[in-house]
Amino acid sequence: MFDVLRGNLVRQMKALELLESLLEEEFSLLVLRKPEEVSALEFSLHELIRQIADERGDMVAMMNGVRLSVFAEALPPEEGDEVRALLQRIDVLEQCCARQGSRNAELALALHDQNREAMDFLHARLIPPKPRNTYDRTGVCVQPRAEAVIIHGRL
Repeated sequence: MFDVLRGNLVRQMKALELLESLLEEEFSLLVLRKPEEVSALEFSLHELIRQIADERGDMVAMMNGVRLSVFAEALPPEEGDEVRALLQRIDVLEQCCARQGSRNAELALALHDQNREAMDFLHARLIPPKPRNTYDRTGVCVQPRAEAVIIHGRL
C-alpha cells in the first residue's frame, strides 16, 4: 500500500513540476505575442491537468476518506517523513502553479483588452462619419443617407 501511495504522490509531484514549467513557457509565449504557439501549448496544459486530477481521484479512492496526514502518522517514521515531505512539496508546487496561472490569465486578458481597443478604434475610423444636414445647390435641405450606396438613380 505504501509503495502505491508513494508512487502516486511522486507522479503528482513530477506532473506539477512539469505543469509549472509549461505555465512559465506559456507566459513567455504570451509576452512574445505568439498566439498560435500559446493555443497549441494550452492543449498540453489541459491534458496534464486532467491527468493530475485522475491521479488525485485514484489516491482519494485508495485512501477511503482517510487524510494523508493522518495516514502518515500511522506509518513507520521514515515512511511517514517521506509522505509528509512529498505532500509539502506538492503543496508548494500547487501554489506556484496557481500564482503562475493567475499571472498568465492576467496577461492574456490584458492582451485581449488591448487588441479589442485597437480593433474598436480601427472600426470607428473605417465607418464614415454621419453626414450633417446640408443644402443642395437649389437651396433644398438634403436628407443624409445612413449608409453608403453603390447605385444612385431615380425610378
